[in-house]
Amino acid sequence: MLRKTVVHTLKPKSTVAVLRKSAVSLAVGMCFIGAALAAESGGLRISILGASGKPVAGATVKVSSPSSLVTKTAVTEADGTVRIAGLDPATDYKVEVVAPGYTNFKASDVAVISGQNPSLSYTLGSGDVQQVVVTGSRLAQVDTTSATVGTILNLAVVESLPTTRSYQGYLQLVPGTKPSAGGNPSSKSGVNYADIGGATGTSSDNVYILDGVDVTDPLTGTFGSNINSEIIQEQQILTGGIPAEYAGGAGLVSKVVTKSGGNEYHGSVNYYLQNDRLVSKNKHNTASGFSTYDTAFTLGGPIIKDKLWFFSSYQLKNKNTDVVDAATGNPMRTVKRDDKLGFVKLTWQPTDNDRLSYSFFNDPTKISGSTVATTLNNRDTRQEQGGTNNKIEYTRDMDNLRVNAYAFKHKSQLSTFAADQSTRNDVAFYKPTVTPSVAERSQGGSGSNSVSWRNRDEWGLSAEYFLETASMGTHTFKTGFVNGKDMYTSDAYRTGPENAAYTSIALANKGVTYAQHIGSGWTGSKQLTAGDIPRIIDAINASPNKAYFLGLLDTNKDGVVSDPEIRAYQFNGTAGNPTGQVNAYRIYNSRIAPYTVSSTGKTFYLQDTWTKDKLTVNAGVRTEEWVHHDSAGHQTAKFKWELAPRLSTVYDLSGDGRSKVWAFYGRYYDPIRNNMSDFAGNVTGPILDEQIYLGDKWLTFRQRGGSDAAIAPSTKTPYTDEFMLGWATNLGKDYTLSVSYTKRATRDLLEDYDLALYSDPTLTAKTAPEGSAFPGSPYYLPYSYFGYSAAPKTNYVIATLAGGKRDYQGIEVSLNKAKRDNWQGQASYTYNDAKGNTNSDSTADFQGDWIALDPRAPNAYGPQPGNIKHQFKAWGTYYFNNGLELSGVFNWNSGVLYSKTQLISSRYLPVMQDNPSVDGGVLDTWILPNSIGSQQGPSFYTFDMRLKYQYKFTGSQKVEFFLDIFNVLNKQSATSAMPLVAGNGVYKFGEANAWNDPRRFYLGARYSF
Repeated sequence: MLRKTVVHTLKPKSTVAVLRKSAVSLAVGMCFIGAALAAESGGLRISILGASGKPVAGATVKVSSPSSLVTKTAVTEADGTVRIAGLDPATDYKVEVVAPGYTNFKASDVAVISGQNPSLSYTLGSGDVQQVVVTGSRLAQVDTTSATVGTILNLAVVESLPTTRSYQGYLQLVPGTKPSAGGNPSSKSGVNYADIGGATGTSSDNVYILDGVDVTDPLTGTFGSNINSEIIQEQQILTGGIPAEYAGGAGLVSKVVTKSGGNEYHGSVNYYLQNDRLVSKNKHNTASGFSTYDTAFTLGGPIIKDKLWFFSSYQLKNKNTDVVDAATGNPMRTVKRDDKLGFVKLTWQPTDNDRLSYSFFNDPTKISGSTVATTLNNRDTRQEQGGTNNKIEYTRDMDNLRVNAYAFKHKSQLSTFAADQSTRNDVAFYKPTVTPSVAERSQGGSGSNSVSWRNRDEWGLSAEYFLETASMGTHTFKTGFVNGKDMYTSDAYRTGPENAAYTSIALANKGVTYAQHIGSGWTGSKQLTAGDIPRIIDAINASPNKAYFLGLLDTNKDGVVSDPEIRAYQFNGTAGNPTGQVNAYRIYNSRIAPYTVSSTGKTFYLQDTWTKDKLTVNAGVRTEEWVHHDSAGHQTAKFKWELAPRLSTVYDLSGDGRSKVWAFYGRYYDPIRNNMSDFAGNVTGPILDEQIYLGDKWLTFRQRGGSDAAIAPSTKTPYTDEFMLGWATNLGKDYTLSVSYTKRATRDLLEDYDLALYSDPTLTAKTAPEGSAFPGSPYYLPYSYFGYSAAPKTNYVIATLAGGKRDYQGIEVSLNKAKRDNWQGQASYTYNDAKGNTNSDSTADFQGDWIALDPRAPNAYGPQPGNIKHQFKAWGTYYFNNGLELSGVFNWNSGVLYSKTQLISSRYLPVMQDNPSVDGGVLDTWILPNSIGSQQGPSFYTFDMRLKYQYKFTGSQKVEFFLDIFNVLNKQSATSAMPLVAGNGVYKFGEANAWNDPRRFYLGARYSF
C-alpha cells in the first residue's frame, strides 16, 4: 500500500474556479515507485472527510477514465475510506464523489500507476456550498512508502521528446543508463564491456517485461522482442531497491504495459521518414546514402460495449542503406531492413471483478547485410529474426483480494547466413613492415550459417491481499509462482567445401616457429596458445600416425615429443590452404546435426508492505530453482532453491508525504542462461575438431561439441548484493529532489575452466609447463573444488570463477519538474565507481582457460572496462498555447573506460608480458601493470530537439506534425578510442575510431481519433 495524501477543500462559489488535481509527476520523470502486480494494474485508496474533518460513511465514489476499460464504483465504509483496485494505468482518471447532504465533488487528471495504490483524501463541504475550489494541491509528489528507484514513462511523455521511438530507445531517458546503439544499455553496475570484439554499449544484465511476462532472451540476456511504441500505455524502468516480485540484478528492469481498447473507438495512423538528404556532411567518414520510413496504425474499441474490447496495431519499418568504403568512398553493397510488428489484444470483462484477456504480437525482421562500412563484402551476413508471442490472462478482484493467472508462449528465431559461402581464412602477419589491410587479414567468407530458435513456455499465478488493522497500520501481501521452460534449438555449420574455418600464417612468414606464433608482434587473429601444447602432445600419443609425428618432431630421438620440441616446430605447409597461405590451425565440422537444449525454472516470492504512521517496511523473499537438460533430454545441472531476501525501510520525515529517507538491502540472483545449457548440453549436435597442421597432416588436438563441456556439480548461481540509502523531498508544488547512494557486490561469477591447466594432480613445481598450475601453487584448483573426485571426460568445466568479483558504488542526484505552467522536465547526475577482476557474464571467455588472466593474477583487479564515471542528463518540454511543443534532450558523459589490449582469438585481451615470469610458482605471461581499465575514452555530449505541432478537430480527432533534429549543434565528437596497442590496421592505439553521427532531421505526421 502506497500512501500519498493530497487534501482538497470545498469552498463557496464566489471564490475561484475548479483547479484540476494533477499527478503527472507520477507518470513522468524519475520517482520512487512501487512494484507491479503480474496483472499490470494499479489502484486508489480514497478517504472522504466531512467539513468538520470527520469521515463520511456511505459516500459513493466513482472512478473512470477514457483510457480505461471499465468504470469502478464503491461505497465508503464507516471510517470514510474505500479501496478501488484493478484499474488500468492511465493519467486521466476522474474521481466523482456523491454523498447525501454534501455538494457533489469531482477531481480530474488523477494518475493510476501499475503496482501502486496511492492514498487520496477529499474533504466535502456542507450542502449549502454552491461551488468547489481545491486548495493545497501539489503536483510533485514523493512516495513515502517505497524504496524502489526508477522512472515511469508514458506515450504522451516520450512522444513529446526526440527519441528513437522504441521501448529500448526510451531507456536512454533514465538517469544513469549508459549509451547503447543496440538498445541494451548498462545501468549502474551492469556489465558494459565484452572481450569479444572489445564491444561496449551492450549489457546482458537487464530484465525486459511485457504485460507481466519476462521476454528477455534466455540465451543472450538482451531484449527478446520488439513492439510498436504506440501500443505502450506505460513503461516503468526500475534501477534499484527492487522488491521480491522481480528477479532484479546488476542491470535494470524494464516493464511495459500495453493498451487495451475501451468503450469508444480510437485509432491513429502515422508516417515518419528520413533520408541522406536530411543529414549533414560526415566530417570523419564517407557517409552512406540511405532512406527510411516508419508507418503504423492503431485501432481499438468495443466489440460488445461494456463487455468485450479490442486493441490492434501494425507497424512497418523499412530502411535501405547504400554502404560505401569509408576510405575510398566506393560503393560496397545496399542493405535492406524490413521490420513488421503486429499486435492484437482482446479483453473480456464479464463482471466488474473479472477480466479475461488474450494478446498476440509478432516481430519478424529481415536484414540483408551489415551497414558497418568496415565489414568486408566477403565477410557480410544476412539475418532473419523475430517471432510470435501469445498470452492469455485471467484476473479476479474480491474485496481486498486480487488473484491472477496467465499462460504465455514465446517463439523467436535469430538466424544468420554468410553472403560468401567460401571457406573462412583469418591470416596473421608477423612483424610486418607495412600494416596489412583488413582484406588481407580477412580472407574467404564469414565462415558459417546458423539457424537458431529461442522459445519459452510459461505460466504463473499471483495474489495480492490488503489488510487494514485498527491499531497496527496496513499490510499489503503479495505472492506469486512462475513455472517456465526455455528451449534453444540450433542448426549451424561451417561453410566451404571442407566445412572448416582456417586461421593461417601469412605466406611471407613461412618458417616461423610455434614459439614465435604464440608470442607477440603479430597483426591479425591467432588461435593457438601455450595452453594447447599439452593437448597437442596427448593427441600425438593417441594418434594412429604417432610414428610420423615422432619422426617430424622428436629432434632428440628420445621417443617422446616434448614441450620445447613443439615450440621449435616450424610452420611451412601450404597444401590445401583455401587462399594459399601457411596452414597453422583450422576448426573442422566433423558432424553436422541440429539439436535442442532446455532449462526449466520455478520461481516463488512472498512480500509484505507494512505501513504504520510515518514508517513503512517492505520485507520479502524470492527463491528460484533451475534445471538444465542436454540435447538428449538428460539433466546436466540442477540449481536448487536459493533465498534472495529483500528488505527496505522508508520514513516519512514530516508525516505529510513531502519528504522521506530510506534504506534498502537485497540480493539478486542471476540464473545461468541457455548459452551455458548449450555449451554443456550439445551431445547430439555438431562436432567441431580443432586441428593443427604438422608436416603434411592435420592433427585433431581437441574436439568441441559432444562431451565438450559439463556444468560442475559445485557451481553456484551468480548473485549481486545491493545496499542503498536515499533521501527525497518536494520543493514547492512542482519539483522533486532526490539523492541516492548505491553499493553493490557481485560474486560467484561463472566461467569455463580447462582442468588440464588448473587441476592436474601429477604436476610439480619442476614438471609443470608454462601456463599450468600444480598442487601447492595459489592458482591450483583440485578436482574437489568443482565437485569431482577425478577428472571429468570433457574439454571444459563450467564452474564458479575462483576469486572473481565486481564491486560498485555510485551516487545519483535527480531533479524533476512536474508538468505545470506549460512545461515539464528532468535533470540528473550520476557518479559510477566500478572495479573488478572479470567481465565474465555467462560468456565462457578466456578466464579459466589461461592462468595469466585468472582473477587472482597480478594486475587483474582494476577499474571496470566499459564503466563511465560521470553522467549528466536533462530533458524538458514546453507546451505553447497555440498547439506548438518544443522539447530537448541533453546527454553528457565523461568517456568510457577501456583497457590496453591485444587481439587474440577475436578477443580484446589485456596486454601481457612478452617473456614469461613466475608468480606463485606458475610460469606465464602475466598482465602488465596499468592495463585493466587504465584508459579513458573521449567525453562527449548529444543534444537533440523536437518541434511538434498539434491541431485539434472536433471531438477527439487531431493531427500532429513532428520535426526531430538529432545532434542539433552538429558536434561530431569522438565517442571511443582504439584499445588495441598494435592498432587494427585502420586506427592506431588511443586514436578516435567512432564519432557522433552528423546532424540529421527526422520528419513525421500522425492523425488520431
